[in-house]
Amino acid sequence: MTDSSRHVYRIASIPGDGIGIEVTEAALEVLKAAVQKSGKYTIEATHIPWGTAFYKETGSYLPDDFRSTLKSYDAILFGAVGAPDVPDHISLWELLLKMRGPMQLYANVRPIRCFTKPRLDAEPAHLDWLLVRENSEGEYSGHGGRSHVDQNWEVATDTNVYTRHGIRRIMKFAFEAASKRPRKHLTVVSKSNALRYGLVLWDEVAKETAKDFPDVTWDKELVDAMTIRMVQKPWTIDTVVGTNLHIDILSDLAAALAGSIGIAPSANLDPERQNPSLFEPVHGSAFDIMGKGIANPIGAIWAAANMLEWLGEQESADAILNAIAHVCNEKKVTADMGGDLNTKQAAAAICEQLLK
Repeated sequence: MTDSSRHVYRIASIPGDGIGIEVTEAALEVLKAAVQKSGKYTIEATHIPWGTAFYKETGSYLPDDFRSTLKSYDAILFGAVGAPDVPDHISLWELLLKMRGPMQLYANVRPIRCFTKPRLDAEPAHLDWLLVRENSEGEYSGHGGRSHVDQNWEVATDTNVYTRHGIRRIMKFAFEAASKRPRKHLTVVSKSNALRYGLVLWDEVAKETAKDFPDVTWDKELVDAMTIRMVQKPWTIDTVVGTNLHIDILSDLAAALAGSIGIAPSANLDPERQNPSLFEPVHGSAFDIMGKGIANPIGAIWAAANMLEWLGEQESADAILNAIAHVCNEKKVTADMGGDLNTKQAAAAICEQLLK
């Protein structure tokens, strides 16, 4: 097959800050190997320098026309955002969250698999979960404010926003995702005993949506009880859906239980495919290790595999996951997973296995 007959995927590469720069580079190397192995498609990755350096130079993390710029790409590969000298709420809201909302990336999918010895008394097979996070409203809707600043009676509010439309579409997505997995089971995470309006609506819509999926069994768990269940009864869990904040927290716990937060990927999806979806590792910019070349690249590489799956290249996505599983089994990993490789060496090991 000639290059001219291959399908070309245009990818926006936004490494961002900190270790995001290092792991995105590693993920792009693995994508090159996947292209070479497949021979059926090519990837054109365009570097986009949005991040803290761009913010310091221009006064903004994103240009005004960022949506029209990104519209021309098939997907976005993102690294991380955050710097020690910029408050986190500025960097996060002005870059990543500014893309998620307007681009309707409302389904955040965070798969969990155990590639090494789990950090609890469980079989690795018990830690094969799919966490679905509502990604556009709830606790991160951005409503609130502060008044009487610097006074003893200062007031600060964050208002959670839940809409029937927003809940319905993420529940539908989660039930559909559960229906495609072998166990066909969904756990709905809630806190409706205390949050008596928004999360009571959440529960009601979950119950309504379940009627459309008779092949999926489901249960409800309060978020605090869910943390205990994840540790004590991991085999009872398969697919999980929860609000923006709840799954943000639970997915970090899940990644740690499975071995390291460095392995965890995150897919920010527009299921209607009106905008390019965004794929990233969960771990953030990690100020403490940035620039040292020791970051675990697996989260970014797995995110790249999820991106290929979303684009329709399932064979390549599976090949990357198999390569990751093999190098983890061989302990060709970074220090956070008990190995002694640096970032580039760990990525090279995955490339080498992928091309065998």
